Amino acid sequence: MEKMCKEDLKNLIRTTSFAMLELALYLDTHPDCSCGLEAYHSYHKIFNEALECYQRRFEPLTIYGEYNKDEWTWANKPWPWQKECD
Repeated sequence: MEKMCKEDLKNLIRTTSFAMLELALYLDTHPDCSCGLEAYHSYHKIFNEALECYQRRFEPLTIYGEYNKDEWTWANKPWPWQKECD
């Protein structure tokens, strides 16, 4: 993941997040499905690794990803509508 570009990491985060949500809904009605639970854990691991990598290399994706303990910098970054189009 360290060599992935910013957009590829964002896409991985989006797709694994979607897969986890779908699996969670499935597991709500099939709580004893070991394959579903194993798949959920697998996607959860990938999601966490991708999110951590993205936030370490680029920027926090949510306010919960703001790690600076010395000062509050969340609002100092450009908002999505302030960034140039790729």
